Amino acid sequence: MSLPTIPRQPDLVLITWQRNPLIPNSKRRIVAVRVIGSASPCRSFLVRGALLSKALRCLKNNGFHIVVAQNTTAVTGFVLLKRN
Repeated sequence: MSLPTIPRQPDLVLITWQRNPLIPNSKRRIVAVRVIGSASPCRSFLVRGALLSKALRCLKNNGFHIVVAQNTTAVTGFVLLKRN
């Protein structure tokens, strides 16, 4: 008879981003990050000022998927990612 196990909680990463409003079509840069669980091995990409595209690429390649992505204004927004 096997013992009951506690299911593993999902890893969550919330990233807020911003574009430079003075430069049209500027790249999105990370403003803040909140990690619940683990963001390994992508932690080095999740720093203030880093490019959002590089962080998203690393997270997606390591099992995360986007749950919600939304613009809050024309130059700001957020992305919530989850890994089971």
